[in-house]
Amino acid sequence: MKFIIVTGMSGAGKSTALKMLEDLGYFCVDNLPVPLISKFAALAFAPNSELNKVAVGIDVRTGLKQVEEGLRLLSEQGYSYDILFLEAEDNVLIKRFKETRRAHPLVADGRVEDGIREERMLLKFLKNNSSYIIDTSRLLTRELKAEIDNIFSKNKDYKNLFITVLSFGYKYGIPSDSDLVFDVRFLPNPYYIDELKNQTGNDKAVQDYVMGFEGAGQFLDKLVDMLFFLIPNYVIEGKNQLVISIGCTGGKHRSVTLANRLYERLSENGKYGIKIEHRDIDKDARRAG
Repeated sequence: MKFIIVTGMSGAGKSTALKMLEDLGYFCVDNLPVPLISKFAALAFAPNSELNKVAVGIDVRTGLKQVEEGLRLLSEQGYSYDILFLEAEDNVLIKRFKETRRAHPLVADGRVEDGIREERMLLKFLKNNSSYIIDTSRLLTRELKAEIDNIFSKNKDYKNLFITVLSFGYKYGIPSDSDLVFDVRFLPNPYYIDELKNQTGNDKAVQDYVMGFEGAGQFLDKLVDMLFFLIPNYVIEGKNQLVISIGCTGGKHRSVTLANRLYERLSENGKYGIKIEHRDIDKDARRAG
């Protein structure tokens, strides 16, 4: 029997996650009052119950002051459960509320920022006791689905960290959300090779050129070694998102090549959610047009 409690910040994707769990065969109940959770669990865990996968959604509207007592009752009654917590950065949540023109459930007539701050305080206990934390700040819907599939369908060993490998061009500015920034402008620039100028680090010819230099392979090996040391320690410290940015002059050749190779190396590990983005790869082409 799998019993999942789905919770998290308003606007972080809880309802979307519940729909995805429903697609995986979970019987889902949203906004169940906390005092009823243990009673619902008793029905779900009953010997004659036809339910074998259940997900219950709770949020600030369901009486979170009683949640600690509700979870204690579940444990005392011998019901095992996991908590999936959906998280997002404040600026992302504010943007989502503004786009949907919804009021925050805690401050219907006040500022969204105030509601988010209060909600974080109320949800702190749940987050600290979560089995899984997914930060949706930079996730597309399909990427969130892939994460949920990995956890609840494919049963992969999951760590509460999602990694973004991001290539960029220094002439367009360093990405403001970067956690780690690495400069690969020490490598020769394919831009000055006529047949490579209009290609990108997604093309084999550019990849062969960049990785043909000994320094490129050495840089990649040392970077991967350092990240395999850092990442588990970030997990221990409770970090949910890690943005690794790799930059060159225009964000089209060297940074794209190294970002692709880094993504491949980190993906081999299989313990963390990971995606790759090339922020500036098409900017020169758009300007030229």
